[in-house]
Amino acid sequence: MKYRRIRDLREDTDMNQTQFAKILGMSQTGYSKYETGENDIPTPILIEMANYYETSVDYILGLTDVRKPYPRSKTIQIIDDIKD
Repeated sequence: MKYRRIRDLREDTDMNQTQFAKILGMSQTGYSKYETGENDIPTPILIEMANYYETSVDYILGLTDVRKPYPRSKTIQIIDDIKD
């Protein structure tokens, strides 16, 4: 499965693979394998991408064409507030 949307999202923010890989704390080569579908994207990385791009994991995976993220659960909001 190619993850075309992560490439499109990255390009929409005018970043190259190296720049976004650095945000994720990984190598450009590792990130590139996600875009090409050579490697599946681990769930924590998918969540990090969705949060960064302010979208949903479903959008990244092509399960919906709605880019707007879902409302966050109260538990996640509390955890996010504690982190800040």
